[in-house]
Amino acid sequence: MSVVSAAHGVLGPLLGKLADLLAGKFGRVRGVRKDILSLQAELTSMHAALQEYTMLEDPGVQVKAWISLLRELAYDTEDCIDKFIRHLGKHGRHGGFKEFFRSTALLLKTLDSRCGIADQIEELKARIKHVKELKDSYKLSETACCKTEHAAVDPRLCALFAEEAHLVGVEGPRDDLVKWMLKEEANSSTKDPKVLSIVGFGGLGKTTLANEVYRKIEGHFDCRAFVSVSQKPIIKNIIKDLIYKVPCPHEFRKDIEIWDEATSIAKLRELLKDKRYLVVVDDIWSTQAWSNIKCAFPDNNCSSRIITTTRIIDVARSCCPGSDDRVYEMAALGDLHSERLFLRRIFGSEDNCPDMLKESSNEILKKCGGLPLAIVSISSLLANRPAVKEEWEKIRRSIGSALENNQSLEGMSKILLLSYNDLPPNLKTCLLYLSVFPEDYVIDRKRLVRRWIAEGFISEERGQSRQEVAERYFYELVNKSMVQPEDVGYDGKARACRVHDMMLEIIISKSNEDNFIVVLGGGQTSLANRQGFIRRLSIQHIDHELAHLLAQEDLSHVRSLTVTSSACIKHLPSLAKFEALRVLDFEGCEGLEEYDMRNIGKLLQLKYLNFPAMRISKLPSEIMLLRDLETLHFGATTVEELPTGFAQLTKLQHLIAGGWTIIPKKIGNMRNLRGISGFSITESPADAVEDLGNLPGLEEIDISLDGGESDEFRRHEEMLLSSLCKLGSCKLRSLQITSYRGFLEFLGSWSPLPFSLQEFCMSSCDYYFTKVPEWIAPALTSLSFLDINLAELTEEGLHTLGELPSLLCLKLWFKKRSDDRVIVRGFPILKQFTIHSNYASAYVTFVKGAMPKLKELGLLINVSVGKTYGFYLGIEHLTCLKEATAPLDNRGATPSESKAAEAAIRAEAGAHPNHPRIIIWWKYRRSEDIGGTDEN
Repeated sequence: MSVVSAAHGVLGPLLGKLADLLAGKFGRVRGVRKDILSLQAELTSMHAALQEYTMLEDPGVQVKAWISLLRELAYDTEDCIDKFIRHLGKHGRHGGFKEFFRSTALLLKTLDSRCGIADQIEELKARIKHVKELKDSYKLSETACCKTEHAAVDPRLCALFAEEAHLVGVEGPRDDLVKWMLKEEANSSTKDPKVLSIVGFGGLGKTTLANEVYRKIEGHFDCRAFVSVSQKPIIKNIIKDLIYKVPCPHEFRKDIEIWDEATSIAKLRELLKDKRYLVVVDDIWSTQAWSNIKCAFPDNNCSSRIITTTRIIDVARSCCPGSDDRVYEMAALGDLHSERLFLRRIFGSEDNCPDMLKESSNEILKKCGGLPLAIVSISSLLANRPAVKEEWEKIRRSIGSALENNQSLEGMSKILLLSYNDLPPNLKTCLLYLSVFPEDYVIDRKRLVRRWIAEGFISEERGQSRQEVAERYFYELVNKSMVQPEDVGYDGKARACRVHDMMLEIIISKSNEDNFIVVLGGGQTSLANRQGFIRRLSIQHIDHELAHLLAQEDLSHVRSLTVTSSACIKHLPSLAKFEALRVLDFEGCEGLEEYDMRNIGKLLQLKYLNFPAMRISKLPSEIMLLRDLETLHFGATTVEELPTGFAQLTKLQHLIAGGWTIIPKKIGNMRNLRGISGFSITESPADAVEDLGNLPGLEEIDISLDGGESDEFRRHEEMLLSSLCKLGSCKLRSLQITSYRGFLEFLGSWSPLPFSLQEFCMSSCDYYFTKVPEWIAPALTSLSFLDINLAELTEEGLHTLGELPSLLCLKLWFKKRSDDRVIVRGFPILKQFTIHSNYASAYVTFVKGAMPKLKELGLLINVSVGKTYGFYLGIEHLTCLKEATAPLDNRGATPSESKAAEAAIRAEAGAHPNHPRIIIWWKYRRSEDIGGTDEN
């Protein structure tokens, strides 16, 4: 229910703000405290009612209307409180505690004449009374007592009875999984059941694939059954359903209707104890549900098989704890299969589509994003419409509204909404927020979570910071397949995400309905039919007409402004109109230097500011007025100097500069800083560099060095080392240093060891450590990412690195050519290993036990050294290898030796059980070389 989610998104932060006011100095002011307590009591009661309504599937018109009133009331109350705090704070900054109360009391007497806040507070009290009376008169409390379960939507029926001839794109995955399901492991000492768990976004065809695999292999099993679980399963009913589907004597089921859960499980175990069984458990929504169900399947050494399907990654993994089990992640259909399925459903063949409809067809398919459910649903709708371009374009433009209003698409909408309805209110709010971004937009994780925090959606939980809670929410949306992960890193975590077009249509529609976000552009071009003020505005395109309409709107209640198109800048209203902004985001906009940013000083509540614009060379001095700012991102600009007194922005947590920016003086006063990026150490004052060490909360540093051997440069090195030594014993997690004509020898004496360090990356084209620095030692139990330059690749150096217990990714750059092979050992959990060089190459050999978790390998192979050892790398010892890249350094080798090296490497990879993907090319090609560039 989106209307509850959006209201929750403002009521939660508002109640937190009221609690903070009561705990702070403003809560001690007579008169003020009474008003705050009154507001808190009434709104807390309403928030509790709101939580009750989340249990209703169809809340009804009156409930929706009441929640909309409550939502707008909460917004206006928070706006009023913020204005109140701003005025009191402005007059209460100087003097002691008694002076604060004296000035506050005087100010309270004149509030009405100064800004009308007193009148606003009285009006809010009257509105709260009215909303409370409405709730009682509508008897909404009685409605909440009559909770309804989610409607019984069974998305599997069509999948279960689909004819094989009508399926598209399922053959390859089906045959692969069939082969795996029937395969007996030669090295396995038991024949315990194996589990295949199919996981993916709603509508991808998990049930269809599971059913196709089931059909193909059911003849190999003594008994088989297909059972569906749903969001709120009754375990004993599921087990009984299985018992009815498994062949057994009639008397076995005697009294089955009175069996409890434990009895049902015991009976099914008895039934299956000596049989080879095949069971599909479809649509599992929780690890607890699986834990209860799996108890019914005995480990009977009969090579039984279980298939599960789920939308949730953690559930899939819980189904597959054994090394012989398999998690299969569903992928969207490719362009060819999507088009084939779409056109077959409409015209009977992909060859019968009229030319005039091909462009519209492509646009609609792009919207479907390879989602079979969407393709089938929309093609079924079009099959009943005239095959003319105007009709198809009408459907393409109105897919979002059609999902709600067209009966042909109702089934798809309900299936997609199952995942949405399963989310708790806080995650629903965070998901709805993604509608500020355009279609196919790659949403950076750090940017998103910082915006969530700035909007007030995130609160500290159980000792976790807001940052940690927000990142947990992000990964939970990925885990539940609500968003698609992008840029998955060495640690398996997504650095970004993307929203499927169909899901985006749903959340945009819900955001519009709930006045959560107003989108201009991206198909949403109307400012009409909206309840209340604009609260959040996303401008993806704007023309003169829309700009004129926007200028007529009251923009003083807009909390976030996101502009993602450069064409919008010249039409954008003045920042002075957006006085309530918490978030201002111009990422991706060019021409921002032409926009008047001087009014930014009026945005006193701004917490997040992002304008990475290339041509801006100076920050507006008015930025110094933004005392609540928590994130400032002006990366990619040419800004060198920050405004005088910049260190007064003491609430800043994330500061991303342009790359050559000078560290501000007195930065040590900015005690809330957690991350800095884009600053030049060499250009900064030495005392500012030293002052970095006075920031105990600093976790991420990305800096550059550009100098030489001068005394001044050496002093900067000393100051930086001094700061790093202090920070290394605090919270420093990530250090990235880019060196231009600089020496990093000073880092060799980093002490004490930076035990909290997780990532170290050096980027330098001319400096190489003569050996692994002493501070990089096995005692660094948190170090998981290392990108380092070494003068020479040696077994001694690799041995040191191989003992790092948490290292997941290693990128080595080396300079000196090795005349012999280098043997690799250790690296217990490493997943990515890459060797680079601009000058030389090496020949490494992996021994048994080395890198047992490695998935990605990149080697620069010296053919001349390798021929001595028969071009043997020991790839078979890398038991988890999935992909390898191997450029061949063929200097000093004959063409036949180069070809022999390539053939030997391919043979090793071909014999590997995983059949890893191999990419090989010759780094130095000659006219007599032929072939040699290919991949498996």
